[in-house]
Amino acid sequence: MPAAGLPVVAEIVRSGFVEGHHYGSVVALAADGSVVWSVGEVAAPVLPRSSNKPVQALAMVELGLDLPPDLLALACASHSGEPFHVEGVRRVLASAGLDESALQTPPDHPLDDAARDAVIRAGGEKTSILMNCSGKHAAMLATCVLRGWDTATYLDPAHPLQVAIRETFERLTGEPVATVAVDGCGAPLLSTSLIGLARAFATLATASEGPAHRVAEAIRRHPENVSGTTRDELALHRAVPGLIGKAGAESCYAVALPDGRAWALKTDDGAARVRPVLMAEALRRSGVLEEDGVDTDAVARTGRLELLGGGVPVGEIRAAF
Repeated sequence: MPAAGLPVVAEIVRSGFVEGHHYGSVVALAADGSVVWSVGEVAAPVLPRSSNKPVQALAMVELGLDLPPDLLALACASHSGEPFHVEGVRRVLASAGLDESALQTPPDHPLDDAARDAVIRAGGEKTSILMNCSGKHAAMLATCVLRGWDTATYLDPAHPLQVAIRETFERLTGEPVATVAVDGCGAPLLSTSLIGLARAFATLATASEGPAHRVAEAIRRHPENVSGTTRDELALHRAVPGLIGKAGAESCYAVALPDGRAWALKTDDGAARVRPVLMAEALRRSGVLEEDGVDTDAVARTGRLELLGGGVPVGEIRAAF
């Protein structure tokens, strides 16, 4: 067991031999918000990273940000940097009379390998708009312009935008923020427990009107904007009717359904590869794969991670909870 005392949630199996493990925590909430089952430590604060983005977007909509659904989905995104993502971010900025020079995201290449290679082949360099969080930052800037707030300091935790985001975050998670860190993009990163994170997603997923409904519907209608055209998150959105979900760095993931059931998870080692494996198993364990309209095979594929030896499959990473 690791120092944190977390249980094994996945095994790394090669040629029938278990060569390693992933440790972590998973929680499943019922429609009434109660914990149906859990693995590991689900009540202690974690840093959900980009899984927080839909809640941050909700705060901005509550402040008056009015974007069409495709661009609101980008405000929730860790996008792949595909051309339509980049163009969408430019549209968000232009709606506020800004351009990409206003972004304070660190310069980066696209997350998507093909998009990154295309930029490099064309002689392009790392830029702020290509960074996967640029949609969120563009929305933050547009909200500041709308409210008449300073755009140069929009990442300061004491900025009125960030204060409002924290208030919304605490309301939806039902928990006080124990830690304010700095996320990879430079924005304030708010902590909550996995229970709190799942609770927040359930609130979004069950909303039938108002800003929360707008955010959830944007995610449902444009999941390719929230991630990218080749991502496992997109496949899961398409496989489960009404689902909303968002992955985050360090192997975080939160998902909720329109009836209020929700799941959240995190691994101790932060390995991105095991994240979809665990969520597919969590949904299977909760019986979601047996429900009407669910593409069972597609969900299973999001949770299948083969290990290669000599270029052919010789093992897998499999859930163990």
